Amino acid sequence: MIYTTTYESPLGKLFLAAENEALLGLWIQGQKYFPARLFPEGAGERNPAEKDCGILAQARIWLDQYFAGARPKPEQLKLAPGRASEILPAGSEFRRQVWKLLLEIPYGEVLTYGELARRLAGRRGSSSMSAQAVGGAVGHNPLSIIIPCHRVVGADGSLTGYAGGLEKKRWLLQLEGYIPGNK
Repeated sequence: MIYTTTYESPLGKLFLAAENEALLGLWIQGQKYFPARLFPEGAGERNPAEKDCGILAQARIWLDQYFAGARPKPEQLKLAPGRASEILPAGSEFRRQVWKLLLEIPYGEVLTYGELARRLAGRRGSSSMSAQAVGGAVGHNPLSIIIPCHRVVGADGSLTGYAGGLEKKRWLLQLEGYIPGNK
């Protein structure tokens, strides 16, 4: 059974889904690739028995810490991005490899899509990899914020391509201290 809940964040409402004590997804209200079947009309909790799913409580604590300016580690949570479920599609092996690389980007730092592509190519024993293909996988990250796709920037350092919206990407990078500004 998939359990869902919402979380009121400084960015707006976040939607979380879990199954078998693993976090499947975290989406920002209004973002691209939002699983509308899982959250009909973005209306909130499909299964309010969140107390039966400890990972959602753990995720809320993680988010509380993150938004308070702490640096909680994603490894504190059992993550299952791209695991197929009754409603969510499976993530391809390629996408899961990209999402794993995203977890390696340190808090408050960024990488370019090109650098991610070079790192993935090296791990796969290839001489090159398409930055556009990597960008597509980054954009379909089902665990926004926790798997830090907001830490990926364009070749010139510009803020590009965030499913939750560039203003939210900027806000997250300001929170982490990468971009000067108010927290």
